[in-house]
Amino acid sequence: MTQAQTGNQIKVHYTGRLDSGQVFDSSADREPLEFTLGQGQLIPGFEAAVTGMQAGDKKTVTIPAEDAYGPRQDELLFSVERSQLPDHIQPEVGQQLQVNQEGQTAVVTISELTDTTMTLDANHPLAGENLTFDLEVVEVA
Repeated sequence: MTQAQTGNQIKVHYTGRLDSGQVFDSSADREPLEFTLGQGQLIPGFEAAVTGMQAGDKKTVTIPAEDAYGPRQDELLFSVERSQLPDHIQPEVGQQLQVNQEGQTAVVTISELTDTTMTLDANHPLAGENLTFDLEVVEVA
């Protein structure tokens, strides 16, 4: 059997959990995740965990935040006036919005609201989290 290595097309079923045990994503009840190993399509720790596995192999791996979505960065928090929102949007804490900055679109999460301002968080929602994955390699090609 072929061991997964850079350049291989990989199909893998996975379930991702936080340290609390909460499942944040899973391929259960859908097609396996398909990607080319070594192309940087996935977080580094996930690719490293799959490297060397063969079709049929299963394992559980915990990926530290540094090898997942990185640490939370305070400089990615910023405040804006609520008046900058279109009238049809009623902001709520936890709500995700798309913002355009310097020609680039980014997804931000509303983390705090006052009567006049809102704090937006541009960190990835899983930044600062250690992630545990149950992996099952379905195919290595």
